[in-house]
Amino acid sequence: MQDKCSHRITLIRSDGVGPELVGGLGVAPGANIGDTYAVFEATHSSAPKYTDMNKVNPAGLILSGVLMLRHLGEREAAERLERATAAVIEKGRDVTYDLRPPHDRKFAVGNQEMTEAIIRHIRRD
Repeated sequence: MQDKCSHRITLIRSDGVGPELVGGLGVAPGANIGDTYAVFEATHSSAPKYTDMNKVNPAGLILSGVLMLRHLGEREAAERLERATAAVIEKGRDVTYDLRPPHDRKFAVGNQEMTEAIIRHIRRD
């Protein structure tokens, strides 16, 4: 690494402090990129206790897809997906319980509905 200024590395603690910088653990994307292979995944665990409950925030996995698209050189697709995800989160209507204020969580949607809202936004983009 000759030009250290051209490389940006961010280390984020996974104990709840670092992910809060991006909106919570459910929003944090992850990528492990090596010389031969790359793995893209949400930074949160698989949350097996929520299996078939339509509850877990899909944003971390979707944003990991954004990282994958960029890695593959699909910059336009990555930008569209990232914009759509950010727009849905910013609007705050079709989001999972962890992205709503505690007094407003009864109006939260499930992961399927949040994903569908992101897809609708992409189709309008």
